[in-house]
Amino acid sequence: MLDIKKIRENPEFYRAETEKKNSAVSIDEVLGLDVKRRELLAETEKLKAERNTASKKIGELKKAGQNADSAVEEMRVVGDKISDLDAKIRLIDEGQTDKLLRIPNIAHSSVPEGKSSEDNAVIRTWGEPRNIDFAALDHKALGEKLGIFDFERGAKISGSGFPVYRGLGARLERALLQWFLDSHRERFGFEEIIPPYLVTRKTMTGTGQLPKFEEDMYRCDKDDDLFLIPTAEVPVTNLYADEIIPESNLPLKLCAYSACFRREAGSYGKDTRGLLRLHQFNKVEMVYFAHPEKSYENHEELVACGEKLLQELGLPHRVISLCKGDLGFGAAKCYDLEVFAPVEKKWLEVSSVSNFEDYQARRANIRTKINGKNTFVHTLNGSGLATPRVMVAICEQYQQSDGSLVIPQVLRPYMGGMEKIV
Repeated sequence: MLDIKKIRENPEFYRAETEKKNSAVSIDEVLGLDVKRRELLAETEKLKAERNTASKKIGELKKAGQNADSAVEEMRVVGDKISDLDAKIRLIDEGQTDKLLRIPNIAHSSVPEGKSSEDNAVIRTWGEPRNIDFAALDHKALGEKLGIFDFERGAKISGSGFPVYRGLGARLERALLQWFLDSHRERFGFEEIIPPYLVTRKTMTGTGQLPKFEEDMYRCDKDDDLFLIPTAEVPVTNLYADEIIPESNLPLKLCAYSACFRREAGSYGKDTRGLLRLHQFNKVEMVYFAHPEKSYENHEELVACGEKLLQELGLPHRVISLCKGDLGFGAAKCYDLEVFAPVEKKWLEVSSVSNFEDYQARRANIRTKINGKNTFVHTLNGSGLATPRVMVAICEQYQQSDGSLVIPQVLRPYMGGMEKIV
């Protein structure tokens, strides 16, 4: 959530920058509520001063043995006015908070200008896309032929977007997740978390999924008002909601595996074949709680973790810096990691690594103490990694002309030494 004081001090900047992120909330509406709120607060303070004067007068009259009825009535009238103004202020506060929660974060100055994904900047690439010289199958056809995916039965029991991994496919999926977690814990220095998959409305609001993206979320019975998590970012970041993290503990590095649940309400017209776009998928998430002065250094560290995993899997990939028009709602800066799928002949996002600065920390009230002053931390997160499109890339990068699938070297210890799936 943005700081209303900063918006008040520089409204033109916030108007321009939020428009670049396609915000539907008017900065002028927020400032109008802010002006009205401050006017009512000033009026309330004036009335409270009058009430204090009347209270003092009542005390003096009673002490002198005089009738204080008129002064008591005067104080009652003033008190009623104060109560009425307090109720109006509460309504304005609710409206202003709702609007502030719907305003996106401001992009960092290093973020490229642009309106869409066409304007994103390629920062670097790794590896050469494979040149396949045989009639290769796409991941869906190959996976069904090898018996490692079962999309038909997944759709039967849950609907489209809910895949079933079978046999060696289930084992390969588990190998990926286990290797991701082991790498983060043993080599990258993360503490592993197993979070809840159901969270409260407050928790979803803390990381920015609500109120703006409620239609994309799976919500349980209204009496519970719980939501299935779209990513482990949500529960892991909120572990420290309403807490003060000692400065000496920063950066605090956590990772977590979870299933992720998304309605993908805005996916109409997008490629939803096989594993390309799902309502349920598996992911290992990285979360940093960072010192405000070091968060962009930490941002590069998070990107490097994801890149290292892709390199060791032998998957050609690139790092993209998202432009302002394509930047996520809460992010101040974001890099996407994209793998190349040689049969699909397209780049597929497998990780978004974002620095939110203090945007989430303000919403969730996560602070640290720097030089004796409570200060909001910076939060960062990224996929390390999401498995579906990594699996797509493995199927297309490692399939052989005889129809078999070679298992990447780093995953073989998790597959009992198996070298290929036939």
